[in-house]
Amino acid sequence: MSEQISNKQLATVEQAQQLGLRPEEFDKIKEILGRTPNFTELSIYSVMWSEHCSYKNSIVWLKTLPREGKNMLAKAGEENAGLIDIGDGLACAFKIESHNHPSALEPYQGAATGVGGINRDIFSMGARPIAQLNSLRFGDIKNERTKWLVRGVVKGIGNYGNAFGIPTVGGEVYFDDCYQINPLVNAMSVGIAKVGKTVSAIAEGVGNAVYIYGSSTGKDGIHGAAFASKDITEDSAKDLPSVQVGDPFWEKLILEATMELIETGGVVGMQDMGAAGITCSTSEMSAKSGTGMKVWLDKVPMRQADMKDWEILLSESQERMLVIVKKGFEKQFEQIFEKWDLTYAQIGEVTDTSRVQYYMNNELVADIPGESLVLGGGAPVYHREYTEPKYFAEIAQFNINQIKDCDFVNAIAIAKRLAAHPNIASKRWVYNQYDSMVGTINQTTNAPSDAGVVKVKGTDKSIAMTTDCNSRYVHANPFVGGMIAVSEAARNLVCSGAEPAAVTNCLNFGNPYNTEVYYQFVHAIKGMGEACKKFDTPVTGGNVSFYNQSSDNDAVFPTPTIGMVGLIRDGKKHMTLDFKQVGDAIYLIGSSRNDIASSQYLVAEHCVNLSPAPYFNLDEEYQVQQATAKLIQKNLICSAHDCSEGGLFINLLESAMARSLGFDIHNTNANLRNDAYLFGEAQGRIVVSLNPSNANAVESLLSEAGVAFEKLGAVTSGEITVDGHPFGDTTEYTGIYNTSLENQLN
Repeated sequence: MSEQISNKQLATVEQAQQLGLRPEEFDKIKEILGRTPNFTELSIYSVMWSEHCSYKNSIVWLKTLPREGKNMLAKAGEENAGLIDIGDGLACAFKIESHNHPSALEPYQGAATGVGGINRDIFSMGARPIAQLNSLRFGDIKNERTKWLVRGVVKGIGNYGNAFGIPTVGGEVYFDDCYQINPLVNAMSVGIAKVGKTVSAIAEGVGNAVYIYGSSTGKDGIHGAAFASKDITEDSAKDLPSVQVGDPFWEKLILEATMELIETGGVVGMQDMGAAGITCSTSEMSAKSGTGMKVWLDKVPMRQADMKDWEILLSESQERMLVIVKKGFEKQFEQIFEKWDLTYAQIGEVTDTSRVQYYMNNELVADIPGESLVLGGGAPVYHREYTEPKYFAEIAQFNINQIKDCDFVNAIAIAKRLAAHPNIASKRWVYNQYDSMVGTINQTTNAPSDAGVVKVKGTDKSIAMTTDCNSRYVHANPFVGGMIAVSEAARNLVCSGAEPAAVTNCLNFGNPYNTEVYYQFVHAIKGMGEACKKFDTPVTGGNVSFYNQSSDNDAVFPTPTIGMVGLIRDGKKHMTLDFKQVGDAIYLIGSSRNDIASSQYLVAEHCVNLSPAPYFNLDEEYQVQQATAKLIQKNLICSAHDCSEGGLFINLLESAMARSLGFDIHNTNANLRNDAYLFGEAQGRIVVSLNPSNANAVESLLSEAGVAFEKLGAVTSGEITVDGHPFGDTTEYTGIYNTSLENQLN
């Protein structure tokens, strides 16, 4: 082979800008290489230095998040996914990522390939996926395009996950006009591995073979990473080839083959091919090990003829893996590939050059120092400016006294409208399309909890998991909203009987060059960091998705989605949200406040879109959660449910509907407005039910913990009463709650 780099198609600064690189970045590339790059090399840098791969506008702030904890088995960003020790020689791997831009153009494949990609991140580490979650955001539910997006995204998630055979156990769905152009599709996967048996994305051992296996390589997804690193515009439809096409049946074969490869002991390193395809996996694995690679692109199995070298490098065709094989294991690996009927080929070898060198038909078409391409290496890092958003001034003008309170007659009508609101109503139309029972480990199919809970087979343990973020709160106050997102995730786990363990996040924001957007980002990170420290839930990694906007003033609400996992050490301590029997006492742990700020009630009933974040105190939140956890451990309560969207009334309604029970409650605080008491969303509140015989023990524990609480009332046989006012029967609300979303989407 000739070692002279191909100089055909020398790149220009104009081409660099067309590929999303800035002029100064083009100059930096020339400095690194000591020459002008050719077009193939420029294309490599354009994807590896895109925001999607390099985090160049976010990494300085991501590094401020707490990243160490007692159960951590891998440092943040060190592996393809977070990894924590759960005891019994087992580890839990988990990660959340976005697939927003592809889903905006082609919702079915965009969502499906998001599910496929996040599962590959898990099993490429040697962990078998056991559960999936998602967080979805759409625009106006009355809009026909929104309905098309919802149907496509839900079908894509369902069809891929169901065929792959992993249960979907939780998630969230929100609708708001700010997501009209840019829907958000965040997918999370959780898996189990044996401690000491996990695999890293490394490329060690000079002369070791580099194999690609799985699906063949095509032209789908080319420049997908770059596409994800720019705003959605009227011209974005031209980027449709950047959307990948997935096949869950291939993924299932790859999963089983991968598990078998790892068992041989012959895997040196492994990585899936997601953003930037072969380019990313080869360069990142080389850079991580300080080695190099020779890669022969013409040996890559292709499903389209006459693909150019840069097309092969940048293709994001799905269901592909890269594995470094110990010498002597090549034949055994090939037998496993053939057993599972997978396409495969040796496409390269590990070198000691610290350079990734790509050949096409014996011609060296790209020769780049691997470290210069990657995050933590030579990829650019920027400190962006930020300014306080101008809309904060309008938020500061909000005065609750200018909002007319509701009487109990109006409150009944409001309660029914809120039960039908798409952000509150049952999402069963969505989750009924997902297989939640495959694998026989889901513990929440018939026992609803605030978090998804799955059994760890062979142990008494269960893992609880959730995705959470109220983006309206973050928009109102990024710092407080960031803290609330983490706190609500922890609250959901605690209410399910789990001890919160660690966080993965998916940070969805607008254009980072917009100084007000960057302000939202910086302060949300600060808030998240404070809460993660308080709950001892280190951030193990995740994803940053910028450019979720279509114009300078049309960014989505800042949406730092929190994926959190926790451990239930004794599966018998799994707590559910449903009231159990008539006569049980209902208690509120925490304090209700005269607060309707940023509530669904305020937005839906009064059309007030700008108001402060709801009341929140991190110390109080922590104390409420700690006290609730103790009540669960001591078997003193029958149900626990956090108070969130829709306020106290919706909280009680959700607990009552599960068993067709009702509730009779009384407002003991004469200073509270009716609307704040029923529909306000002040944070740090959990509703529990208990056998009256345990009331003294519960009150004693809460008093000793210094936590505010009050007895609200009791569980009834089906009727709903508030301060002596009949609000109807649970059955009526159940019909509204269960059918509203489906009716609005059809």
